Amino acid sequence: MPTLRLGSIAPDFKADTTKGPISFHDFIGTSWVFFFSHPADFTPVCTTELGLVAALKDEFDIRNVKPIGLSTNDLADHEKWITDINKVSNVDLQFPIIADKNRDVATLYDMLDYQDPTNRDLSGVPFSVRSVFIIDPRKTIRLILTYPASTGRNFDEILRAIDSLQLGEAHRITTPGNWKKGEDVIVHPSVKNEEAETLFPGFRTVTPYLRLAKSPF
Repeated sequence: MPTLRLGSIAPDFKADTTKGPISFHDFIGTSWVFFFSHPADFTPVCTTELGLVAALKDEFDIRNVKPIGLSTNDLADHEKWITDINKVSNVDLQFPIIADKNRDVATLYDMLDYQDPTNRDLSGVPFSVRSVFIIDPRKTIRLILTYPASTGRNFDEILRAIDSLQLGEAHRITTPGNWKKGEDVIVHPSVKNEEAETLFPGFRTVTPYLRLAKSPF
């Protein structure tokens, strides 16, 4: 199985989800996708995470991003768990959750936990870790994050990274450390100063290799 890297085409697969069967590439369509995995249903950290994603629906929508989760339980468990998630976080979870009881998709995307001996089912088979894949409409993997089972994700950071990726896709810029939406951006090194004057009027040169401009947002 080839290693998935930034720039790899996200492997296609078919799976059952809480919103019906999907083919992953068809699901992506012309959207960006936030694909994220969980160790198991009815677990505390996962419950809070899925509630947060449901609460951020409008934020994902305005970015043309489709969330899709994965957990190593069956659809019946997923449906019962969604009831808990909605109650705990006071949300209406609408995004699909993949049922990956046999770990087929988790294996394809290298999501299984090889570190934590407690993150296993009763047969000793590893559950998935907290993987994140941001995938663009070309089906290209643009970001990969992996959190251990014990650590819940920061969804503000995930939205921040999506903003950076999408801004860089639309404009010839990169973003500095700790950048947030609306803050100054970095003029891409490939842009010569003469062209930068047209693209980013009033940009300022900190060093010859670091030029800051107002955000195009």
